[in-house]
Amino acid sequence: METKEAIVSNYNHSITLTERKNLLITGVKKIENFDNEEFLLETTMGFLVVKGEGLELIKLDTISGNVSIKGVVTAFSYMAENNKKESATTSIFNRLFK
Repeated sequence: METKEAIVSNYNHSITLTERKNLLITGVKKIENFDNEEFLLETTMGFLVVKGEGLELIKLDTISGNVSIKGVVTAFSYMAENNKKESATTSIFNRLFK
C-alpha cells in the first residue's frame, strides 16, 4: 500500500480561477497558513501564495488534494521553498504593525 505522501505526489497540479472570485487548486499537499487576505499552500509544484480580499476556505479535500477558495483574488505566485518561512513571518509582522 502506498503512503499518503506517495499518493499526493502523483496528483496533477492545476489552478482554475473563475471571475476572480472562485479558485480551485488541485495537487495541494497541505495548507501551511491562511487568513482572509493570504493563503500559503504547499503543492506538488512548490509553494503557492494566493493573495486577495475576503478569502474563505470553501472546500478542503485532503484525500484528492483539492482546495476551493472563495473571495476576490488579486494575485497568486509560486515561491522558493527556503523563502516560505521568511514570507509567512514577514506577513504576520506586517499585519501587526499596520
